[in-house]
Amino acid sequence: MYGIVIDSGSSRSNMYLYEWPGEKQNETGVVTEVLNCRVSGTPISEMKVDPQQDAKSWIGFQACIDNVTKAIPAEKHKNTPLFLGATAGMRLLHEKDENRSNEILESLKEYLSSLPFNFQNASIISGQEEGLYGWVTANYLMGNLLEKNLWNRYIHPEGAKTVGSMDLGGASTQIAFEIQDELQGPDYKHVKLYGYPYNVYTHSFLCYGKNEAEKIILDKIIQGAYDPTNIANPCYPEGFNITITASSIYDTECTKKPEGYSPDQKFFMVGTADSEMCRSIVKSIFDFKTCSSSHCSFNGVEQPPVTGDFKAYAGFFYTARALLMNGTSDLDQFNASVSKLCHTPWTELRKEKYWISEKYLKTYCYGGHYVFSLLADGYKFDKETWKNIYFEEKIKKTSIGWSLGYMLSMSNMVPSEVKEIPPLTDPVFAGLIFLFSALTIITVVLVFIIFIRTCY
Repeated sequence: MYGIVIDSGSSRSNMYLYEWPGEKQNETGVVTEVLNCRVSGTPISEMKVDPQQDAKSWIGFQACIDNVTKAIPAEKHKNTPLFLGATAGMRLLHEKDENRSNEILESLKEYLSSLPFNFQNASIISGQEEGLYGWVTANYLMGNLLEKNLWNRYIHPEGAKTVGSMDLGGASTQIAFEIQDELQGPDYKHVKLYGYPYNVYTHSFLCYGKNEAEKIILDKIIQGAYDPTNIANPCYPEGFNITITASSIYDTECTKKPEGYSPDQKFFMVGTADSEMCRSIVKSIFDFKTCSSSHCSFNGVEQPPVTGDFKAYAGFFYTARALLMNGTSDLDQFNASVSKLCHTPWTELRKEKYWISEKYLKTYCYGGHYVFSLLADGYKFDKETWKNIYFEEKIKKTSIGWSLGYMLSMSNMVPSEVKEIPPLTDPVFAGLIFLFSALTIITVVLVFIIFIRTCY
């Protein structure tokens, strides 16, 4: 069996093809990722503006569809479910221009409905759904939700513990983890998977994805400068400079347009490689003081203390990898690695990190401080709990993210209840034991007779 999910994020769309044995679709850990195709062109939130750019995006969608079509046997096409989920980029656009976001979704629905697959839905998913589905994905892949015992009964894996999940996208970031207390509130989701209840805390911070947060920080740097033609940027490496247009910073709901705003205005930024100053600016975009409950993350959002292991993926993983801190790490080591990267001159940095494109490489001083502040100051990971964070891209060769959990939930492959196959009844079990014993005795007698005849 196959399933297709298109993850339309704020920076790009990715098309995932999943495969699983049909007869085992309700067991855990059997879905594998067959294909991950990055759709070329602009993200869908930028569609319906420039027809030429839209044309390139449709070509990108078709190229991935062609790859997916070839990977699925023709006889399976019509039964293969197809979903599209749009995330924070479209959530922002929906706030800014609801009509355009609706037009984009209608165009996508029309296109996807014309394909030879079982098109199900194309919609904007909420931040909470994104966080919860990411949590489902991580725990499903790890086999934390279900297993079968010798009697063919669905049970919790022995010593079952779930892992938390943390997702860093371009426009939003999500955290989700199971809690034991029966807490109530908008961020506490009571879900039932395979008949077992879970109380999951999940929250999404819109505008705190890596790309949108960078725009907020660039705005703060600009507001503190006297001359737009020569702006010192402490988050850029020494020897690096760039000209940025105002529209790339302010054409979003996450930043406030300054007085006399002109989208074509140019800002010339020069890297000054001041790690401490960069850290200070990064921390200033969070409100760590406002809190009306016993525990908060930031911006007055209630969050219980983090417990257990966590999978940190997407932007978290890529940032940690740039710092050579992927996998598990030590809080102080991570912090020191950020400082080291910030103070490495641009020419040297390009040689050291030759495998990272310059477009992203210039962001990792800010990105490192951002991830550290978000996790340590925001989510309150300390020296001990930081060791429980695993910066990973995949589990069992399958990408961690909301898309798999979404497909599993939408396809009812992780039902709230399961039909248990009961163990054998006592009379049937006793009858089988008697039959097995009789056959064993007859076999032994026959072997003995054959052995005696052979000897004589």
